[in-house]
Amino acid sequence: MFSKRSKQPPGHRSAPATGARQVPFSLIGSDVGIVGDIEASVDLHIDGRVEGDICCAALVQGPDSRIKGQVTATTARIAGVVEGSIIADELIVEASARILGNVTYGSVSIAPGSQIAGQFTHQSGAQAGTDLKLVHSDG
Repeated sequence: MFSKRSKQPPGHRSAPATGARQVPFSLIGSDVGIVGDIEASVDLHIDGRVEGDICCAALVQGPDSRIKGQVTATTARIAGVVEGSIIADELIVEASARILGNVTYGSVSIAPGSQIAGQFTHQSGAQAGTDLKLVHSDG
């Protein structure tokens, strides 16, 4: 019952404790501050502070998060402060978001209450003024 002998066959290796190879996203917690660029091949959830450029598959930014640098992602959901440009195929700007920089997008959704100081450009190169649609949500 309390034997130190392993019941696993010889040569068997345990999986890493973190399961790092199966994790579908990476998390930067609210108590973490990073100075430097971040590149991630998976989705990235940021609740902390980042001073540097971010490049990832999909970005989810928490409402108390601050990013100072360029954000490049296939999809980005912004809820905190971004000081820098954003390039995203699909961009969702939450009501709590504050963006200080230019935005290049494929499609964009902007919640009432968000603040954006910068120029919008559609990825096709046309000015966004004719491409934006205001969508009002009751929920």
